[in-house]
Amino acid sequence: MTPKRSRRTFLKGCSTGAAALAAAGLAKSAEAGKEAIVGTPYLCSTCGSQFAESEKPPANCPICDDERQYVPPEGQRWTTLEALRSTHRNTIKAEEPGLYSINTEPKFGIGQRAFLIQTPKGNILWDCVGLIDGPTIARVKELGGIAEIAISHPHYYTSMVEWSRAFGDAPIHIHEAERPWVMRPDPAVRFWSGRTLELRDGLKLVSTGGHFTGYQVLHWPKGADGRGALMAGDQPQICMDPKQVTFMYSYPNYIPLNAPTIRQVVERLEPLAYDRLYGAFFTRGKGIVPSKAKEVVQRSADRYLKAIRG
Repeated sequence: MTPKRSRRTFLKGCSTGAAALAAAGLAKSAEAGKEAIVGTPYLCSTCGSQFAESEKPPANCPICDDERQYVPPEGQRWTTLEALRSTHRNTIKAEEPGLYSINTEPKFGIGQRAFLIQTPKGNILWDCVGLIDGPTIARVKELGGIAEIAISHPHYYTSMVEWSRAFGDAPIHIHEAERPWVMRPDPAVRFWSGRTLELRDGLKLVSTGGHFTGYQVLHWPKGADGRGALMAGDQPQICMDPKQVTFMYSYPNYIPLNAPTIRQVVERLEPLAYDRLYGAFFTRGKGIVPSKAKEVVQRSADRYLKAIRG
């Protein structure tokens, strides 16, 4: 027969149990290299950037304050991932064998799409969208999950930490030059330096500079039936006519890149073999230069340089 417990004994047991649970939780947090922070990781409604946890929304968004982006006339606005989940959804669509696009509907933030590249050695998420929810996680797991994340530039960092945590703290590869633009630091973010970074199954990040100092593209040599695909994000940016691309310092504010920077971008893309180019926006030429993309990039660069020559 179980002995009766006094109120003091009961409370003491509760305190001991709570202390044990707290200690276990702290140990787990320390092991993961993360501190427990009370607050909400707010999202900028204009660019989609997610910030470190705070009790109140940040005073401003440095991404939007930068001349490459903008604060809308009505002022800075904030939202949360929880709110976003109640109003938006993701559509995951096959683009070609081994490649899926992830699109948020209706448009949120800048309106970019992300891509999941399947490889026999683990999948790579290229670029990122703000919304991540149960249905998205379930579908991505059906497709093999995410082993690594790489993002072209700060405008698309958004909820990258949430994506990483949902898939076992998948490493997030970002160029060292963009460290100041990471609004939500996390141990999963892996900064790299130099011109190229080899990922799994032959995929490679290439730092081109241009739109941002550490701007990076992803080369997928097995894409386009083995002819190679360039995952370009914003640069080279597909025009409304997909037979043309362009290069800009700021797209919304129409600030062009200068001639030396254009030549640098083209020079760093030159060693890559690719026949197809995928951009961040389906609304521009359906987001793809389907073939002869390398020729399109070179021809467009020549046209651009001729147009800005003084």
